[in-house]
Amino acid sequence: MTDGVGDGAADPRALVREDELVELTCALVDAAGENPGGTEQAVVDVLERACRERGFDVTVSPVVAGRPNLVATLSRETTGSRGDGGPGLLFLGHSDVVPAGPGWTREPFAATVDDGRVYGRGSTDMKGGLAAVVIAMAAVRAAGIRLSGPVTLACTVDEEDLGLGIRALVADPAAAGMGAEYLGCVVAEPTDLGLVVGCRGDSYLEMEVTGVPAHSGRPGDGRNAIDAASRILELVRADHERLAGEGDALLGPATWNVGRISGGRGSSIVAPDAHVWLDRRLLPEEDPDAIAADLARRIEESGISGDGIGVEITVTMEMPGFRTPDDHPFVRAVHAAGVEVGLSVPIGGWSAACDGGFVARDLGIPAVVAGPGGLNDQAHQVDESVGIDELVDAARWYASLIVRLLGAAPAGA
Repeated sequence: MTDGVGDGAADPRALVREDELVELTCALVDAAGENPGGTEQAVVDVLERACRERGFDVTVSPVVAGRPNLVATLSRETTGSRGDGGPGLLFLGHSDVVPAGPGWTREPFAATVDDGRVYGRGSTDMKGGLAAVVIAMAAVRAAGIRLSGPVTLACTVDEEDLGLGIRALVADPAAAGMGAEYLGCVVAEPTDLGLVVGCRGDSYLEMEVTGVPAHSGRPGDGRNAIDAASRILELVRADHERLAGEGDALLGPATWNVGRISGGRGSSIVAPDAHVWLDRRLLPEEDPDAIAADLARRIEESGISGDGIGVEITVTMEMPGFRTPDDHPFVRAVHAAGVEVGLSVPIGGWSAACDGGFVARDLGIPAVVAGPGGLNDQAHQVDESVGIDELVDAARWYASLIVRLLGAAPAGA
């Protein structure tokens, strides 16, 4: 693979405009899209307008009312006669953001630019990444380079909650406007411009424990669901400690977290119910249904259930992990494209989860994560921001990758 810029074609990296990047990032931040809330429509409207103005083909697909996925592709005229013939390059992002929450010193949904940074909820996670992809695609189009395959941006809803958008996308990618084959997928989430080749997955498990109510003066007449739940959580804690000693070299260990618990009817009543919400982070090969079944087995073997105590465990959300080998040709191409624009591009793994796992598992497309902004110091934080220099570097990196993988010659050559 070469840089793909033929004689007579402009270098798209030189056509990346900082002012356009900042303007689009700010517009996306201003459109909000808090989730929970189901308000991604305004974000998609901004993104759709930006993509159509730049000559991309756009498909908007409702997932649920007011919550559409968007797929934008460089137009057939841009890619030339060979544009639909070869495999393409997929970029992936999401339109929703976590709630702003309290404590901000700036208006979270009125983006501000200060000292080289764009401030606002979602600036890092991940409106800046979306803007960088759009501007990179536009720069490639403006350079007049014929491509051997399509360049596609897929933007999904509900990534921050239940993953409704990505599930709809991988269930019928053709209907959503995606091509049939891609060399790889870049998830434009914040990585401090590093290259993430593997992510843990995530799953939510809800546990309903039922007991038998009785007067608290004679607790032995009942069966206390909260007591039973507390014993089960000791099993969860022990399993968490076991997993900590079996960590993956790239991704670290799988983990348990008890996020929420409720139950009981009052202090003078033996609790007839308890509900527990669990988060179980997954290594790529793990199956949450098997994990739930194993927990149920250990509960039964421990003698916690039965004799009036019932336990039901339900998997309510799954986001698969993924791992792409360091020596995969797509990983090498992404790394080389970053080095080409002057980035150091460290390769590593992510303890967080993202939609890339669905693309890798369900569509068989090798995936990586690479984008502007910091996951640990900015994403989901008060006064979230992203560096403008990072936005520019990311857009140039993406443009370099497009040309490296798909660039052939100037359009019309």
